[in-house]
Amino acid sequence: MHTRIGLGFDSHEFEEGKPLFLGGVRIDFPKGLKGHSDGDVLLHALTDAILGAIGEPDIGELFSDKDERWKGVSSELFLKEAIKRMKGKGYELINLDSVLIANEPKIAPYKETIKEKLSKLTGLPVERISIKGKRREGFCQVEGIACICTVLLRVPYEG
Repeated sequence: MHTRIGLGFDSHEFEEGKPLFLGGVRIDFPKGLKGHSDGDVLLHALTDAILGAIGEPDIGELFSDKDERWKGVSSELFLKEAIKRMKGKGYELINLDSVLIANEPKIAPYKETIKEKLSKLTGLPVERISIKGKRREGFCQVEGIACICTVLLRVPYEG
């Protein structure tokens, strides 16, 4: 077996009048995240983790915020492209681990729903998906959300 580890990071500040999405789930919160797309920091970090593990360009290169095609789109589209590229290289996702860093909203009430959504998007069993919420505690001066995500991939070794 051949394994690869990927690390992804994303952060966005809050923006009034926009819905909040985390892991493809709409969160009941009065502010969304600034971003060219829907600003879903979890899906952005996960997408970058997968792309990094397989040696592909990052999310900013593939889906530039200068390109109007990606304005306001669901970040699920970016994750689906990363998974397509991952499978095209013969890899399968083994697990994902993520940390959402935010003072608000509280992540705990949404963890299971997010895990179920990520399971549907990635094909991973829910027990191989970890979502953790941590407060900022002085980290970053701007109110918003940051996310760190790691993935483990494997492919049968050939040669």
